[in-house]
Amino acid sequence: MKLIVGLGNPEKKYINTRHNAGFLFLDRVQEKFLYMGDIYATEWREETTFNSLLSFIKKGSTILAVLQKPLTYMNNSGAMVSKVIEKYEVGSPSENLILIHDDLDLKLGKFKIQQGKSPLGHNGVKSVEQKVGTTDFRRVRIGIENRYDSKIPGEDYVLMNFTKEERIILDETLEEATKSLLAEILL
Repeated sequence: MKLIVGLGNPEKKYINTRHNAGFLFLDRVQEKFLYMGDIYATEWREETTFNSLLSFIKKGSTILAVLQKPLTYMNNSGAMVSKVIEKYEVGSPSENLILIHDDLDLKLGKFKIQQGKSPLGHNGVKSVEQKVGTTDFRRVRIGIENRYDSKIPGEDYVLMNFTKEERIILDETLEEATKSLLAEILL
């Protein structure tokens, strides 16, 4: 079973911010499976035990993957991820955990799927690494760097909303990244 985690911040004011690229990606994955037939996704439901929104990709009654949006703030996501790994017996993070997150090291419109590589200074990723006890798991790094003013600090920039033009580019990137990831893990 795979655990696919998207990082983001839970409040409505953060919905369209760069830091929520992981949540936006998971919405795309879940939508792809909502009406598929044999393999399908459940609706998002809040699970208070994990302080997360969960959706399950299933074949019949068999769970193939858990989609998780931790509802803690970004920097505390790791605790909820480790709880889901334990509860659903996900197994080895290096084989079964996929973490999706924004990445200031990549330009808007780019993405990378890599094992064990993360951006420097991303506190959400650090939290997951600390709580699962390894840095060796797959990541989908969604590029968000598009600063018009290089003096905007990264910690401020990631909490800014995407412009309409940027959102079009992001949506295309999310579609391409979703197809690439699903082809790679082909549930």
